[in-house]
Amino acid sequence: MNRATKLSGLVIAGLLAAGAWAQEDAATAGGSGAAKPTPGAVDSEAKALASVAGAEYVIGADDMLHISVWKEPDLTATLPVRPDGKISLPLLNDVPAAGLTPMQLKDSITEKLKKYLADPRVTVVVTAMNSRRIFVTGEVLHTGALALLPNMTVLEALSSAGFTQFANLKGIYVVRTENGVQQKYRVNYKEVIKGKRPGENIALKPGDMVVVP
Repeated sequence: MNRATKLSGLVIAGLLAAGAWAQEDAATAGGSGAAKPTPGAVDSEAKALASVAGAEYVIGADDMLHISVWKEPDLTATLPVRPDGKISLPLLNDVPAAGLTPMQLKDSITEKLKKYLADPRVTVVVTAMNSRRIFVTGEVLHTGALALLPNMTVLEALSSAGFTQFANLKGIYVVRTENGVQQKYRVNYKEVIKGKRPGENIALKPGDMVVVP
């Protein structure tokens, strides 16, 4: 056996030994119990799903939430926010949710669970933003509810709804109810799309109804 062959054999033996040591280390780590998740790992799925709502999104009635508690499947559920603004969770019963951001609700649930769990790791994901809707009706191709996107304007809503051939584009209006008082905002679509009357292209709010006569 020449020197090159011996050297090659030593290298291969070293690699095999290193692989065996790595497997032994992994087995030892696995035998010591499940490793704690790295910072942020618990929320990785939540962040991906919550991106449609945004970190500053304020939860409202009818929104759908996914509440997850790490290693506690009995405390994990997808559930709606009730009209009274609360959700029902095992152990905690009714928990206020409306008016909070997902992070604030997470902190609230975490604090309440500390009475029952040593180290609760909670994630809150908004899976459906049903509280932030507008409605388009009248001479449009697609009537009904639309999800209210951030800073959505009348023109953006109308572009999603489309017009029928009978639509009165000069007589469009937005109906908005605030503090029990109904207000009406006129929108002359033909003028607005020409760059005129930009003030009529208002930003919409949850519950607004866009009417196309």
